[in-house]
Amino acid sequence: MQLELRHLQAVCRIAEAGSLGAAARRLGVSQPALSAQLRRIEAVTGGELFVRGRNGVEPTALGQFVLTKARRVLSEMDALGAEARALAPGAPLRLGCILLVLLDGLLAQTDLAMSGREITVDLEDSVTALARMLGAGRYDAIVYGEVNEHEVPLPEGALARTLIAKEPFCIRLSAQHPLAALEHIDLTDLADEPWMTLVEDDDGGPEALVAACAKAGFSPLLRYRITDRKLHYDLIAAGRAVSLSQPTAPAAAGTVLRPLAGDPVTGRIRLAWNRAALSARQAELLYRAAARSYVADVGNNAFHQAWWDAHPEVHPALD
Repeated sequence: MQLELRHLQAVCRIAEAGSLGAAARRLGVSQPALSAQLRRIEAVTGGELFVRGRNGVEPTALGQFVLTKARRVLSEMDALGAEARALAPGAPLRLGCILLVLLDGLLAQTDLAMSGREITVDLEDSVTALARMLGAGRYDAIVYGEVNEHEVPLPEGALARTLIAKEPFCIRLSAQHPLAALEHIDLTDLADEPWMTLVEDDDGGPEALVAACAKAGFSPLLRYRITDRKLHYDLIAAGRAVSLSQPTAPAAAGTVLRPLAGDPVTGRIRLAWNRAALSARQAELLYRAAARSYVADVGNNAFHQAWWDAHPEVHPALD
């Protein structure tokens, strides 16, 4: 077997994720399949690339050597694509996002025309992947979330600006659930519920949920991880799970959104861009388009509108 780019990407993703399970989810393959692939890669490189350590898998000396070379090769391939694109006339502005509520409105914002420049938008499940592809030139700008105190490291040459400084996550549950009648839900009341895990697993969200539940005296039963919105909502409507949700999320048949008492899990939304790809004016236009998109969704839920009105310090700068 000869090493291919996909093999180098797999090695890098395992190192970034810190575990085979997390890496497999980001790559969209099963953990056994990734384990088998890693064994084939190790057969070519001549030894173990990772060992299980205190905090997950860690690269061996050979693994670190292969990682260094792999990152260099992947960076060169990314640069090849970016530089070739820059020479093409009328190249579109490429925006990468995780699945945020504001995305639907963002696509409709007229500011995205940016003096007639075409925009392309791609969705990613991994914030780490977004940041890496921004650094590699695959995206000109990214919109992403961070949960609680987690901070996403950005590549050299990137600038960032906070769109929404804070938003309290709420709970989506079945409209038939006994707790649906309450105005606020205490996290302790959800101790026996099966949970829908967050789509992104590297923005601090899973750790924040587990930590908040631990503080409330229980460990959450993380049963489902589903990226399809309709299936996600259908399972909740059927009473098979509850989930954290952005407070700007729209209504979904058979479900309700309720705020959590004490705001145990909060998020923020940020915009980052490659300063070599976007001018200051273009970055400002993109910021305003994304911020207006978020603000337009605040009224989706009365409880968040009330929270928003009481916290002007988190409002985006649109004056």
